Amino acid sequence: MTIAPFRFETLGDGHDRAAFRCGDSAFDGYFQTQVTQDIRRRIANCFVMVETASSRVAAYYTLSAASIPLVDLPPNEAKRLPRYPTLPAVRIGRLAVDQRYQRRGLGELMLMNTVHRTMRDAAAAFALIADAKNDQAAAFYQRYGFRPIAGQPRTLFLPLATAQKTLL
Repeated sequence: MTIAPFRFETLGDGHDRAAFRCGDSAFDGYFQTQVTQDIRRRIANCFVMVETASSRVAAYYTLSAASIPLVDLPPNEAKRLPRYPTLPAVRIGRLAVDQRYQRRGLGELMLMNTVHRTMRDAAAAFALIADAKNDQAAAFYQRYGFRPIAGQPRTLFLPLATAQKTLL
């Protein structure tokens, strides 16, 4: 998928991860040293937004399989769902934008790409889950309709049916 002057790609050997700096050492370190191990072990997949002109990685996110216990959903959401103990979901494990590209709306584009990618892939999922690292990150997700899971204010969910209507 291309959004000039950026394009989305699956992380590959040709991407320069060493130069990535989002301002959070944990996110930078993960991307620079650990993400390929998670991909190889099939723990997560990583997708990057690349600036077309420079081929620099402007942002990245990871996706992995997850589930949500039905009892953790708000009652008004749970009452419309089958009585399975857990519901399938896709977890956005990390989402980060390089400092050179921050404040340009790339986070929103990344989030839209997660929804698009999740909706078109073969495995069905009820929701996206996001683990917000702090209150600022939680506020970012909440602007797009994510709601906290019961008892976990920084673990947020967004039903994919809602995401499809609001983000695509």
